[in-house]
Amino acid sequence: MDDSTTALVTTRAPRRLDRSARRAGRSGRSQWLIHTILGLGALVMVFPFIWQLITAFKTLPESRAVPPVFWPDVIDFKGIATFFATVPFTDMLGMSVGSLLLRVAGQVIVCTLAAYGFARFHFIGRNVLFLLFLVMLMAPPQLFLIAQFDLMQMLHLLDTLPAIAIPGIFSAFGTFLMRQAFMSLPKEYEEAARLDGANAFQIFWRVMLPMVTPTVAALVVLTSLYSWNDLLWPLIVTASPEMMTLPVGLANLQGIHGTDYPALMAGSFIASLPLIVIFILLQRQFFAGIASSGLKG
Repeated sequence: MDDSTTALVTTRAPRRLDRSARRAGRSGRSQWLIHTILGLGALVMVFPFIWQLITAFKTLPESRAVPPVFWPDVIDFKGIATFFATVPFTDMLGMSVGSLLLRVAGQVIVCTLAAYGFARFHFIGRNVLFLLFLVMLMAPPQLFLIAQFDLMQMLHLLDTLPAIAIPGIFSAFGTFLMRQAFMSLPKEYEEAARLDGANAFQIFWRVMLPMVTPTVAALVVLTSLYSWNDLLWPLIVTASPEMMTLPVGLANLQGIHGTDYPALMAGSFIASLPLIVIFILLQRQFFAGIASSGLKG
């Protein structure tokens, strides 16, 4: 290598290093900006939950103060005591948990079977029937309240746990979600199972269903969220306090002439804890299921 070539290489090397350093600096600044924006967005979303928790330990005058008081002068547990003294928490918790379990179990069974039929079986009117399922997604759930109430009344199930849970077992969204998951699976798995002598149900239960476990977990989380927060339907079909769910009990804490906000916020925080636990346990499967579903029509 002659002197001119050596000089050229020596000149270009610092330039490459400078360009790399500038690119690294721009990348670092962009990453810092992205993380800042995400952090601010997370703070905005988490702030109502923080405010709820802090309000649960305020006194009643502090919860109604104008301008609002962020941090209480003294930590007061009267709101929590009032909540447990006013609401039959054990009975309502049992009704909420029982309704959640029935809805989740029923929806997983019904939606996975229906979705597998729509995704893997060919029959007359399949597309028309599935279109009707999609139309149900566009209709507000309040549209079916009168018909569902009449049905529960004819079955003599009013003011019972099955009356709360049964209408929530059937879900057009759950069927759609699971159908998309089943359609994303290759047909070779079914063909190999048939060659091994498996029937249709064995293929569904032993081969296809285990492969869409993340989507099932997503369905469990979404159904749990809907069931736990459902207020209108349990309020309609229940009359006795021991048969009511927690959202109904929380709604009863809001009085006509005033609301005990510390008690209401304490009850809301306590009622949200089971959902937080469910989401923490199934968060990986939930995100994987949402990511892998709905990508193939």
